[in-house]
Amino acid sequence: MIRFEDIEQKDIPEFRGGTGITKARMFVDDYNKIAEITLQKDVYVGEHKHEVDSEVVYVLSGIANCVLDGEEEIVTAGQIHYCPKGHTHYIYNCHDEDLVMYCVIPRHE
Repeated sequence: MIRFEDIEQKDIPEFRGGTGITKARMFVDDYNKIAEITLQKDVYVGEHKHEVDSEVVYVLSGIANCVLDGEEEIVTAGQIHYCPKGHTHYIYNCHDEDLVMYCVIPRHE
C-alpha cells in the first residue's frame, strides 16, 4: 500500500523547466514512479518527452490544462490524461483552485 500522507512532500522549483513550485509526494521503485502532485495557480510542469515510459494522470481536484503533442485538452476531477511512450506533453494550472493529481509513470523495457 502506498500512503502519500506518510511520504515527505518535496517542493520542486521549475519542475522539468516549468514555472513555480510543484508540490510532490513520490513513490519510486525500479519499475514505476507513482506521485501525488499539486500545482497552484499559474504553475506548470514543463514540456517533456516520455522516452522510456508513459504517464497516466488522474485528476483528483481542480482543472488540468494538458498539452499532448501540441494539442490541448482540459481534464477535470475524475478524468484521466494519458501520455504514451514516445509522446511529449506538459500540464499547467491557470485556475484559482489548486490542481491535485495522481501520476503513474511505468517504465517500458
